[in-house]
Parts: sequence; structure tokens; C-alpha cells
Amino acid sequence: MIRFICVASFVILFLIVSIPLLIAEWILGKFNMDAKNKSSLAIVNWAFRCCIRMAGVKVDYIGEERVPKDRAVLYVGNHRSYFDILLTYVRVPRPTGYVAKKEMLRYPLLKDWMKNLHCLFLDRENLKEGMKTILEGVEKLKSGISICIFPEGTRNKVNDTFLPFHAGSFKMAEKSGCPIVPISIVNAGAIFEDHLPKIKKAHVIIEYGEPIYTDSLDRNEKKVLPEKVKNQIETMYFKNKNLL
Repeated sequence: MIRFICVASFVILFLIVSIPLLIAEWILGKFNMDAKNKSSLAIVNWAFRCCIRMAGVKVDYIGEERVPKDRAVLYVGNHRSYFDILLTYVRVPRPTGYVAKKEMLRYPLLKDWMKNLHCLFLDRENLKEGMKTILEGVEKLKSGISICIFPEGTRNKVNDTFLPFHAGSFKMAEKSGCPIVPISIVNAGAIFEDHLPKIKKAHVIIEYGEPIYTDSLDRNEKKVLPEKVKNQIETMYFKNKNLL
């Protein structure tokens, strides 16, 4: 329980102490949005790295050189743990927003940092609002902000399995023309979810797959795009699971 208490205490303390930073970031954004994007990325990266260190997580990152650095991308990954966000965010080379459930808007300060990071809040029960979120994501991708989605729609509670990938979120890549970067995350559930409420040391392997350039796909290829990405992630997942 000591690791859980340390991580939880750090998060709460960070959110409280960072109130002046939120104000400073808001002011900075009025004059220089690019500078605000970079500073918010750096601040949250630092906080996430502290959490990962306190949790005692060892991470092997594979294939980072495959991620295009000169343009925004749509990251697509499997989702097993809350730590998936921390472990992937600390490696993004440019401002990146995550698609989160709208319920996250309930949490003060946390939601403000998420908004600073261009996160999108998805209403999974309202198709019309969901489409608005997708269109908002398209605009962010066109403006150079990468987006990360977990198309299973929720955290998978069963190890070594995959929920169906929802096709709607892939429209962000199709409509913006950005590349899709598949992400395989192996063993993240061993940090926290496999033994709630304890946080334990764990070895996680994250691999970035070959980017898929949606602007070169024909109509039939786009129809099977979610399944194609899911298959690529599964292949990487089970290959890397054998390395643990």
C-alpha cells in the first residue's frame, strides 16, 4: 500500500500546488499558444515521470523511431490500465491530447490540466455529441496536435484479451489524413489493476508499430481499418509478452 499512498499523495499535492501554474499557463496561452503547449507538455511529463518512478515501473519502449516526428499522428492502443496514459504520454514528441470519457470533467484541476493538454471528452451514450468530439479531434490533428485513443472504449479487465475496436474514432485519421500509429502495451495491469488497491513493481513493454497512412488507403481498406490495426497490435502484444 505504500506505493499507492505515495503516488496518490503526489497526484493530490501536484494538483493543489500547480494552481498558480494553471493560472500562469492560462495567461501564457493568451499571448503564445505554442509556448503554452510546450510548457504544459513539459510540466505534466515531469509529474507523470515522478509517478512512474514512485510506482517502481520498468518500461521497455520498442519502435519509437517509427513514429513520424514532423506531423501529428493518431495513436491507437490497447487499454488495460490507468497507467497506460502515463506510460505513453511521457514519450510523445509533440503536444498530444487523449480521448477520455466525459466523466473526467467531474474532477477539478485534473480536468483543467487535461484541457491544457488538448484532451477530448467523449460522451459514449450520445452519438451526436460523440460525432462532435470526433470532428474536434480532426481539427486538432490538422492543427498539429496528435491524439491518442483507446478504441476498446474502456479498460479491458481480462489479461491477454482484446475488446472490439470501435470504428468511429478512426474517422479522425481518415478525415484529417494523418497517419495512425498502433501501440501495443503489455503487462500494464500488473502495476495496479491486477491487485487493487496495491501498486506493485512491474515490467511493461510498449511497442510502436509501423504507421498506417490513411490518405493512401482505398475505400475497402478503410472499411477494415479498425480490424487491421487491432490485428497489428495483437501481433506485437503476444510477441512481446514472451519477452517478459
